[in-house]
Amino acid sequence: MAMTRCTHLRRTLLQLTSTLLPLLYDGMRFLRLCLRPSPTLAAENLFLRKQLAMYQERHIKPKHTTNATRLVLVWLSRWFDWRQALAVVQPETFLRWHRQGFRLFWRWKSRPGRPPIPPELQALIRRMARDNPT
Repeated sequence: MAMTRCTHLRRTLLQLTSTLLPLLYDGMRFLRLCLRPSPTLAAENLFLRKQLAMYQERHIKPKHTTNATRLVLVWLSRWFDWRQALAVVQPETFLRWHRQGFRLFWRWKSRPGRPPIPPELQALIRRMARDNPT
């Protein structure tokens, strides 16, 4: 059982690392882009949209997205109207990614188990219960 727990912990850490490193990288790129002049950013945006249009014209399926890519796309969608720019996936898929991320966040936030109660607080609770039975 200890070996299974260790294996599970290792797998969880590997998944967390494989998601957080690309997120950190994309976050740094975003900060760098915020410092660029507007025409430069507009030119790069147009360049990327043209490449995406070529994918659409040739009906080439893009490679599968990773969790990190999904998180970045959902995060970036907060900065502009994503419905007009979304072309790689269906809007329903994009909304599903957002919901999955929200579920993951709340699953992490409400992890099972309670933090342990300090022994002195346990003793105080027992003493209060003993002194005041009603």
